[in-house]
Amino acid sequence: MKLDLHGVSVTLDGHPIVREAGLLAGDGEFVGLVGPNGCGKSTLLRTIYRALRPSAGLITVDGDDVHRLPARQAARRTAVLAQDTPPDLDFTVAEIVAMGRTPYRPDASVDEDLCARALERVGLTGAADRIFATLSGGEKQRALLARALAQQTRLLLLDEPTSHLDIRHQLQLLHLVRDLGTKQGITTVAVLHDLNQAATFCDRLYLMNAGRIVAGGPPDQVLTPDLISQVYGVRAVPRTQLVFERLKEER
Repeated sequence: MKLDLHGVSVTLDGHPIVREAGLLAGDGEFVGLVGPNGCGKSTLLRTIYRALRPSAGLITVDGDDVHRLPARQAARRTAVLAQDTPPDLDFTVAEIVAMGRTPYRPDASVDEDLCARALERVGLTGAADRIFATLSGGEKQRALLARALAQQTRLLLLDEPTSHLDIRHQLQLLHLVRDLGTKQGITTVAVLHDLNQAATFCDRLYLMNAGRIVAGGPPDQVLTPDLISQVYGVRAVPRTQLVFERLKEER
């Protein structure tokens, strides 16, 4: 699944939030959106999954304008793990995950199997009968990821997917997303805050600042000390240089 953005701008309440953004995510790629708080990352992602409309530009999935697709077709192409956790409704975890099958005609046996496998992949098999509201923040995040997996789309959009997760489950989730791309060809675009994780797991990064994409490419070309200083206002040292400096100190 190929995602392509051309000149996308988003204006909210008369204020420009995203300006002329261009982005490409190819088949099976894991693409990260990084940048400081308030730079427009989540707004851009929400525009991709149709929660917002662009004021200018074009967003296509496999060549089709996402904002012209019928809702059911769009839901069969794109699954979303949004930033905001839904209200604590009185549903079991299994019922929450089964909502991912809504875009398809019901087939109880197929749906049940897909949902069970999705729960297994996020490590929540034993929680299927628990009420969603009783889960911890991290468990809720994993249940919602299972719902997205059960939707069986070729494009996955994740907004800060590692929030509320401990480090073990953060790494498990990121490894899972990598595997979805390499083994199943699923394309993922994720808003990420941890630059080390973004550099480790993503094939490509887009760095945003003040509503604009200021750099895009492989992680080592985007997360340079100069760009990080320019965008985040902090000094960064590449790992290779840090290791070298530590070796010099030990001698």
